[in-house]
Amino acid sequence: MIDYIVVGSGIVGSFIAWELSKYNLKVLVLEKESDIANGQTIANSGIIHSGHDPLENTLKAKLCVRGNLLYRKLETKLQIPLRKTGAYVIAHSKEDLKVLADLQKRALYNGVKEVFLLSKEEALKEVKNLKENIKGVLSLPSTMVTFPWEVCFNLLENAIENGVELELNQEVTKIVKKRDYYVVVTNNKTEYQTKGIINSTGVYSDIIASYIEKEVPFKIIPRRGEYFVLDHSVANYLTKVIYPLPDIKGKGVLLTPQVHGNILIGPNAEEILDRDDLATTKEGLEYVKTEALKQAKNIPFHANIRTFSGIRASSTYQDFYIKESKLNKKVFHLGGIDSPGLTAAPAISEYLINLINQKYPLTKKQNFKDFQKTKSSFKNASIKEKTRLIKEKPLHGKIVCRCELVTEQEIIEAINSPIGVDTIKGIKKHTRAGAGLCQGGYCENLILKIIAREKQKKLTKINYYEKNTPILLKESKET
Repeated sequence: MIDYIVVGSGIVGSFIAWELSKYNLKVLVLEKESDIANGQTIANSGIIHSGHDPLENTLKAKLCVRGNLLYRKLETKLQIPLRKTGAYVIAHSKEDLKVLADLQKRALYNGVKEVFLLSKEEALKEVKNLKENIKGVLSLPSTMVTFPWEVCFNLLENAIENGVELELNQEVTKIVKKRDYYVVVTNNKTEYQTKGIINSTGVYSDIIASYIEKEVPFKIIPRRGEYFVLDHSVANYLTKVIYPLPDIKGKGVLLTPQVHGNILIGPNAEEILDRDDLATTKEGLEYVKTEALKQAKNIPFHANIRTFSGIRASSTYQDFYIKESKLNKKVFHLGGIDSPGLTAAPAISEYLINLINQKYPLTKKQNFKDFQKTKSSFKNASIKEKTRLIKEKPLHGKIVCRCELVTEQEIIEAINSPIGVDTIKGIKKHTRAGAGLCQGGYCENLILKIIAREKQKKLTKINYYEKNTPILLKESKET
């Protein structure tokens, strides 16, 4: 019998699983995809917001500010990739300056300790590529950026080391309530018996809730956002996150320097019906470009290496919904976890564990194992360290991805990690092989062969990402 099933392995589900792994519980994470950290977690700006934007006295405000602090505290413990950029919110008129003053008051009320109004001259001195017609900025020094799915990898690898189980390609399709437990049924007819369920499925959270609730207290409104990704060759163009003034749809089109040197431009915000529609559109990307150019000049769009879109789980509840079911004991729903969900994730898990512990007391493990990074990072190692790595594991001497300097040894370690990965896009997520300028044009065929060799599969059995997405369909040469 399982104590808690966590449905969904995004940033929120991963933090929850990690927190639960500290207690004497049998925990299972179910993920419908072939890899963890998909959905919102893989397709957002990666910003750890300060807390200037959420409305006062909301969970979003409280957990955003708390989450920002927790990322700083957990940076070393979980080896979280953080880049402390700071951020500017831009004003273009005298009316905008009044809005900045209101945002400053809100930030201070929410608990943001550092927030300053700067003049046009002060701002341009720090960020030379801002448009010169700006009137001033709100400076938010506590803003940071991270790589969300890399955080998830560390969280779940540590959780697995501490006894949590992970099942991929398991889409929950049915929940049956028994007398004092639940049966969770997945797409391949597997049945799991559990005492509790934590629904952290993002844009699908209202659907999962409908499997067990007579009335779902929130409805997800899928909102698509599109992005440009600029190559890290133009990393020096921008060092701070740039926000426009927020509006009813969100924080607007942002310019965001990334941990690995890329720059993200986006997103727009379009309400859609299909929760799986990750298309990019000419109109959407043109809007992103136009809005970005209102904030900054000379944006190096010539260095764009790809575009993508993501779906945000906005909801009718107007705040984070984090509550136990009224009718079903030990069933907790997390709905409407849109921005600042990434920032709030560690605080959301802390908040949820406190809810659980108050009603269903938990006992901590005496033998919890702290996170120890096992994967080697070749690109960022010193010459001396690279020499040592090659001596210990000679396949570090074979560079597979030249754009991101990823070695064959790093790919092998990802394939055989506690989470495990056996797809082309999975390797890209776990190692960055294929994430550079050529987007896998030179290394993808090598990665394909390494996966096939390590997994002892035919080349035609290796998927791009999801099930039934083989890179090769058949042998095209005749002998």
